[in-house]
Amino acid sequence: LLVDRLLSIELGERIRGVKNVTHNDPFFAGHFPEHPIMPGVLIVEALAQVSGVLALATHDMVLKDHGIVFYLAGTDETRFKRPVVPGDVLQLDAEILAQRKNVMKFKATASVDEAVACTTNLMIAARD
Repeated sequence: LLVDRLLSIELGERIRGVKNVTHNDPFFAGHFPEHPIMPGVLIVEALAQVSGVLALATHDMVLKDHGIVFYLAGTDETRFKRPVVPGDVLQLDAEILAQRKNVMKFKATASVDEAVACTTNLMIAARD
C-alpha cells in the first residue's frame, strides 16, 4: 500500500491520508539512484488507494464480505507540479465529484507542506 495513515474521512464527501516518503521505499533504487524522486504513477496510485477507501466506506462495504473489488478505471487532467523526494510527507486528499451505481469520480490532490505535487480526476469502478 502507498498510504501510511488516514487522517480524516467524511462519508460520501472526502478523505485525507498521508504517505511518509522514505529512502527505504523500493522504487527509489531505480528512480533515480543519484536523484531520487517518487514516480508520478505511484503518486496517482496513492491517490487512487485513498479514493478506493472512501468508496468502500461510503458504501459501507467490506471487500471480503461482498466479493467486490474497486478498480482504477481512468484518470483525467493529471498534472505534476513538483517532485516528491525522500523525507517528504505526502498528503493525499480526495473528494467525490459524482457517483453512479458502480462508478465514482473523484477530484484528488497530493501535496507536500501545502505545496501541490499532483492533481488529477480519478474514476473508480466496482466489479464482482
